[in-house]
Amino acid sequence: MDRMRIRALAEQGLRMPIGTDLVLHEEADPEAVRLDPEAFSRVLEKTARRYHTPFAVSLMDLQLEKKLLLSILGVPESEAPAYHFDSLPTAAQRDQVRSAIAKPLPPLMRANAEAIRLLAARCPDLVPCGMSIGPFSLMTKLLADPIIPVYLAGAGATADEDSEVALMECCLDLALVVIERSVKAQLAAGARLIFLAEPAANRVFLSPTQMEWGSPIFDRYVMEPNRRVRDWVAAGGAELLFHCCGELTDAMIVKFGELDPAILSLGSSRPLWEVAPLVPATTVLFGNLPSKKFASDRDLSDEDVRTLTRELAARMKAIGRPFILGSECDILSVPGCECVIHRKVNAMLQA
Repeated sequence: MDRMRIRALAEQGLRMPIGTDLVLHEEADPEAVRLDPEAFSRVLEKTARRYHTPFAVSLMDLQLEKKLLLSILGVPESEAPAYHFDSLPTAAQRDQVRSAIAKPLPPLMRANAEAIRLLAARCPDLVPCGMSIGPFSLMTKLLADPIIPVYLAGAGATADEDSEVALMECCLDLALVVIERSVKAQLAAGARLIFLAEPAANRVFLSPTQMEWGSPIFDRYVMEPNRRVRDWVAAGGAELLFHCCGELTDAMIVKFGELDPAILSLGSSRPLWEVAPLVPATTVLFGNLPSKKFASDRDLSDEDVRTLTRELAARMKAIGRPFILGSECDILSVPGCECVIHRKVNAMLQA
């Protein structure tokens, strides 16, 4: 996968949902499938074939890297989603994470990497896409209230002066350790595009006012860690798909463009035709239909999807910006709403 091919796909009018979860949940036992590399690779292939896209995208499970980190520290997997650090990890614990990270991956992450390997070998026409949470977003999952320390840091507090800032920065450092392990394992397995999901890098967690006043918090806590991930991806011979579906300011979008991702995926808070002038033409935009509303006809009808699809396509054509029309985020399978969701996806693809 190279940028010329990605741009060609955009110019040809590629449309695709991020629909792996939908296809996975058609299986009798989705969790068992995820642990079976061969079966899961078939789901990735089936998703790409169904939606007529060369991109075979791994499941967007943004808990995997958190579970990996906490498992090293002895936290049971069942407790990981709700677990938060309430004190600074000791030096011994930090060393434990760094030294243990080269050990075998947990079962789900290992199966995911092996599924990428199998897919790459079996389907040379498809692009295996790895998946990872972004470092800032993982940090927010490790703290009960990450907004306070980020704001304090934006106001000038340092880790030496404030224990909450120290804990936040430590969690960000640990997040990078496990994300490096996750990303490099998928690259080694044959991923040629890494989907980096950084949904928390938005105006809820980072103050636009502080940024306007010159605070470096966005550069320090979002951009610097993500530049490191970008460099790992490039060193692995792959391209970066950077994703953020949060509420964004112009300044935040401009910063994302500085990462020079091959693809920038945004949520539906900002129309893509407004975003386009903020992003270098070398980056293909992806999105951004409000797919989080697909499960309800009351929130969004089939005709609404068609109308939004046509408007987005027409507006982007009018400004001369090729893009990939897709969902604002991954489309989750909602029990009892499967038919409704599939109708909306088909409306998006066929309008």
